[in-house]
Amino acid sequence: MKGFLTVLSATALFFSSCSKQKADLILYNGQVYTVNEAFDTVQAFAVKDGKIIAAGNTEEIRRSYTAPDEIDALGKAVYPGFIDAHAHFFGYGQGLQTADLREAKSWEEVCKRLSEFARTHPDGWLTGNGWDQNDWPGKQFPDKTKLDLLFPNRPVLLTRIDGHAAIANQKALDEAGITKSYPLTGGEIVSRKGQLTGLLIDNATSLVENKIPAPAVPQMEKILMDAQQNCFAAGLTTIDDCGTGYELVNLMEKMQAEDKLKMRMYVMLSDHKPNYDYLFKRGAIKTPRLNVRAFKVMGDGALGSRGACLLHPYQDMPGKSGFLLQNPKHFEEVATKLVEKNFQMCTHAIGDSANRTILKIYNKVLGGKNDKRWRIEHAQVVAPEDFDLFGKANIIPSVQPTHATSDMYWAGDRLGPQRVKGAYAFKQLLKQNGWIPLGTDFPVEQINPMLTFYAATLRQDARGYPEGGFQKENGLSKEEALRGMTIWAAKANFEEQEKGSIEVGKFADFVILDHDLLKASPKQILNTQVLKTYINGEKVYEKK
Repeated sequence: MKGFLTVLSATALFFSSCSKQKADLILYNGQVYTVNEAFDTVQAFAVKDGKIIAAGNTEEIRRSYTAPDEIDALGKAVYPGFIDAHAHFFGYGQGLQTADLREAKSWEEVCKRLSEFARTHPDGWLTGNGWDQNDWPGKQFPDKTKLDLLFPNRPVLLTRIDGHAAIANQKALDEAGITKSYPLTGGEIVSRKGQLTGLLIDNATSLVENKIPAPAVPQMEKILMDAQQNCFAAGLTTIDDCGTGYELVNLMEKMQAEDKLKMRMYVMLSDHKPNYDYLFKRGAIKTPRLNVRAFKVMGDGALGSRGACLLHPYQDMPGKSGFLLQNPKHFEEVATKLVEKNFQMCTHAIGDSANRTILKIYNKVLGGKNDKRWRIEHAQVVAPEDFDLFGKANIIPSVQPTHATSDMYWAGDRLGPQRVKGAYAFKQLLKQNGWIPLGTDFPVEQINPMLTFYAATLRQDARGYPEGGFQKENGLSKEEALRGMTIWAAKANFEEQEKGSIEVGKFADFVILDHDLLKASPKQILNTQVLKTYINGEKVYEKK
């Protein structure tokens, strides 16, 4: 009898295993935030051929599916892969190979870091990125005097943290043929008492940047791979690369075909004729890992360098109101062209004047409610009477929460107490369409999505300043912040049917964290670590 029961039990197990469906991967025993419409949580899901095929509790998934790869999440939080809705992927990778000047506390510290970098990088142009005069005593822009002393025979170009200003030494100015200041549309070659200071604002920076030799293809590949590695470690599975050239798109496509570049990319081509000619002829590009259907247009400069275009002068510099980087006619011509060709227009607008200009052009060209999903990148300072221009034409404000907490120390000085109330107004902007995509603008800010979540919900810096949060009425709830980093970011890219949530039929892009962001304390949010990152059900990162 005992032998008969053993055979019967083995037979039952055999038929039970035969009745199970085959999957490639099963995750179980997790706190899985699906970020579906109901914001459901589950414990487990199954993956086959890179897509989610079932989600539910641990018992039912393990009872129904078998897979060679099983992940016990050990009760940890699992989220859809994070999507950065506004970043500079290639620029970030380039920055990893230049002098890091972020968080330098003085111009003297910048020069010291640059000298140290130069010792290990002795050839060619000397470049760096990340300085911010707002972090220095006196908050004054630097000049080139010390750079000329340190590097009289080597061209130097150091870019400000926001990418909207740079300081060049005399050798670099000579290479660019700049001998004096002269009027420039959307930019400024700064001089003092008739002498060049080396400071270049907005469009003036490209006069020198264009003289820096382009990296060779092997170097470009390394740049992309280095950026990818760090992004995977941060839990990012899709990047919106804002404003690049078609040549880079071709390289990305090639590297993805070779399975080197696994990151999903949503690429906005920059506002240059060769890019329009390329995409208009080829048509929108859509593969599982590459989506190219948008153009990034530059409306104005940045608030930190006083290049943002304001309706009224800066509070701390009454003679200056910033500037548009192009004539408004150019923006309208681009908008008309893109609406006819059915491409997405994504325009950088920081100041309230720039936002008004672009919003009015968008409304005119789009003609009311639509599903074109045209975007305003940053939407940083908006006049009270202009908020409804977003909703009237379903214009998407694409915002970066850490900009608010980086700028809050001096934004009021720039804008004054009344105008600053319409700045970084994420909650007001969310109400326009009922959803809002979130990004970082890295390398302007750090790539870490946890900082995005923290800044969006708490509106504070890492020290808890200011008490109660910076203009906390415009903070987002934790659910809104998570949606902004996943499904709403996917929607801004026309990809909400394939990614942004853990649902049947979608790509198996997900991350496992050591803390649950929805339940974590502020300190825990800041210290949250990515344990594993998966794209298409493939593990692309694991914390050592």
